[in-house]
Amino acid sequence: QVQLVESGGGLVQPGGSLTLSCAVSGFSLWTYGLGWYRQAPGKERELVAHISSGDTFYADSVKARFTISMNNVKNTVNLQMNNLKPEDTALYLCGVLNKYWGQGTQVTVSS
Repeated sequence: QVQLVESGGGLVQPGGSLTLSCAVSGFSLWTYGLGWYRQAPGKERELVAHISSGDTFYADSVKARFTISMNNVKNTVNLQMNNLKPEDTALYLCGVLNKYWGQGTQVTVSS
């Protein structure tokens, strides 16, 4: 059974940092990879970053600010987010194969 559980969201001021974590079970992280997505109210879900077999992808809007990393021992994927902006405010979800999703963790960037 595939399970994904996110943690680490919260309220942060512009310019601040947060680290999100996605704990996974039931599938091979290294083989299939995992993506971090976000969805703001009234907007479509968008892919923020993805990691698979050591390769990474970042949306243009987060390049040089976000870093995705995988821990194969703990079976987790982290998203380190620096220099956060108000437009980063959204529900952040981790997903696999565009089929399995966590429940999401809210990130709010506001002064």
